[in-house]
Amino acid sequence: MSIANSIRAQIPPIHPEGYPFIGGFALASLVLFYIWSPLGWIGAGLTVWCALFFRDPVRVTPVREGIVVAPADGRVSMVTQVVPPAELGLGDKPLPRISIFMSVFNCHVNRSPVAGRIERIAYRPGKFINAELDKASEDNERNSLVISTPAGQIGVIQIAGLVARRIVSFVREGQTIGAGERFGLIRFGSRLDVFLPEGSKSLVSEGQTAIAGETVLADFRLGDGGRTYRVD
Repeated sequence: MSIANSIRAQIPPIHPEGYPFIGGFALASLVLFYIWSPLGWIGAGLTVWCALFFRDPVRVTPVREGIVVAPADGRVSMVTQVVPPAELGLGDKPLPRISIFMSVFNCHVNRSPVAGRIERIAYRPGKFINAELDKASEDNERNSLVISTPAGQIGVIQIAGLVARRIVSFVREGQTIGAGERFGLIRFGSRLDVFLPEGSKSLVSEGQTAIAGETVLADFRLGDGGRTYRVD
């Protein structure tokens, strides 16, 4: 492999949703260079950041019935049990919830945590408070999916954040989706909540870094009661 091909292989592809934004940043940078070159270099840096934001790298997803993978890149901000939002139709009892916070530096392409059928898609307008706050699950703009699997129904919620102003969905109700397949993205910085069936045990801990389509959040075939963690 040539040096050029080796470098090219390390550059992840850009999702098509990002092209208009990258083009806009690039055009603004050219104008800023004309006005004053230091401003142009700032614009160029922001253009590179925008391209990185919309990167869509290849992921290797573990494929087996019962595995739940992370739907987003980011930090596991909460592992708790709460009553799911009413629009999911998952009942009024607390269910295990894993929340993943995506900063503006994470890849924002979202992937399905499980293989199954999309039973419901529910969009709800709302506020744009900090997505790391627990109340963001109730107050913020969000788009919810309910996916039916042999192990039960999984709820996945895209939550807009302080900077995010647009939730994009690539799927429709009734569609069959595979684990790790892309189902949407959020611009620019946000959170994903995953609601698991009652009794499910999380295999991740708060503060852990998740990789969309690769990090295993739960495994319905395991009966070990979860895991413990050490922080070094």
